[in-house]
Amino acid sequence: MTIPIANPQVGDAEREYVEAVLDSGQLADGPEVRRFESEFAAYCDTDDAVATSNGTTALHAALHALGIGEGDRVVTTPFTYIATANAVSFCDATVEFVDIDPETYNIDPAALERRLREGPPVDAVVAVHLYGLPADMERLAELAGAYDFALVEDAAQAHGATVDGDRVGSLADAGCFSFYPTKNMTTGEGGMITTDRSDVADRAARFVDHGRSEGYEHAEIGHNFRMTSVAAALGRAQLQRLPRFTSARQLNASRLSTALERTAVRTPSVPDNRTHVYHQYTIRTTDREALCSRLDEQDVGYGVYYPVPVHEQAAYDHVDAVAPNAEQAAEEVLSLPVHPALTRADVEQVATAVRESMEVIA
Repeated sequence: MTIPIANPQVGDAEREYVEAVLDSGQLADGPEVRRFESEFAAYCDTDDAVATSNGTTALHAALHALGIGEGDRVVTTPFTYIATANAVSFCDATVEFVDIDPETYNIDPAALERRLREGPPVDAVVAVHLYGLPADMERLAELAGAYDFALVEDAAQAHGATVDGDRVGSLADAGCFSFYPTKNMTTGEGGMITTDRSDVADRAARFVDHGRSEGYEHAEIGHNFRMTSVAAALGRAQLQRLPRFTSARQLNASRLSTALERTAVRTPSVPDNRTHVYHQYTIRTTDREALCSRLDEQDVGYGVYYPVPVHEQAAYDHVDAVAPNAEQAAEEVLSLPVHPALTRADVEQVATAVRESMEVIA
């Protein structure tokens, strides 16, 4: 595509950090990972951070550290990447789904409250900050207090997003991030758990390192979910550039929304007390197939995230869920390029392609 849906930005700073690690000879988990953990915790304003091999292992380790296991119930959204639900399943817990708010695409607190009132007790809720927009963490935290469940943020797409000025990753018992290449910042592959709970940080750190307490002493059974020093070096450089990446995404999104105001597509909605970091700039249209065909002709990249809700995947067809909002969104959402590598001319080309396509479709 002339304008791709994603374009990871890696430059001289990343190369310098990685070369320093290569020269050091300490390529596996080590001091560079500890530095990245410390810097990322400071960025999120949390007491601790634990680096992992990817975003899925971050979710798995966080849930394990919170004591989630066999016989427990964990509620999340069906409108997310399947890794969110898989992390629950890896803990041998039961996953349940409640519907989304159709304006934000995030878990609907009202739907969750109905489930809490009417169903058996819930041990944890995983709130996904989809596309880079935080979920309603204030209301979810109130429900967590009232119904006594652990609250986890799946912030894989929301690095730097805020609620009332507080960054995601600091708004629950634990926050989980992904550093996959297409994310707002990358380590190639990698993840991070952020938390203010020392017990969660300590248990997560053991779990990702074979249950190791110290030396060759192992307090529990764990996995090898460690981050490499090479990945951490990339992450440290990327974290320094993240504010600029975020500003560029937000500027590109603002220009797209202005340019698409008078079209038949629905542009992103952002509540007043939240900031959106636009991992994806996602529009809605009932003519998605036709629009995709037109964008293909004009070499404008796009993505559909996600065309099949998790409860409709074969892996989870045993889970009963009533989620009409998620199902409708899955049929209508379409994400447009918004990444920091776009020029103003690129943004105008994307907007023009959508406007002209919708006019032809109409």
